[in-house]
Amino acid sequence: MQTVVIVIHLMIVAVLIGTVLLQKSEGGGLGMGGGAGFMSSRGTANLLTRTTAVLAVGFFITSLFLSWLASYDRKPSSIVGTPASQQAPAGGAIPVQPPTSGGVLDTLKKADEQQQKAPAAPEAPRSQ
Repeated sequence: MQTVVIVIHLMIVAVLIGTVLLQKSEGGGLGMGGGAGFMSSRGTANLLTRTTAVLAVGFFITSLFLSWLASYDRKPSSIVGTPASQQAPAGGAIPVQPPTSGGVLDTLKKADEQQQKAPAAPEAPRSQ
């Protein structure tokens, strides 16, 4: 589903870029201007303006749908800390508990002291 919407979104973007580049420069800021086309200048302006508006609406709708689709199955998570029962120490590392009092420096000092007390020799892996 998401892949289909992304492909449609990219097609809209490509056509929208082409439509904007086809429009006549009103101010002549680049020194380029009109030129003879297959339609009158008024008819071309109306067609390109309406096409640009329709493509812009399609772009915004697909953008909003893709952002909703990306956040549809997201679960909230905390970056502060999780309880010790949910943390699984990897490689024998001692998990750092969130601070109950004091600041970040006190927590880091306690973690450093705990690591210094750990055995210096490597341990053999245990079978499960």
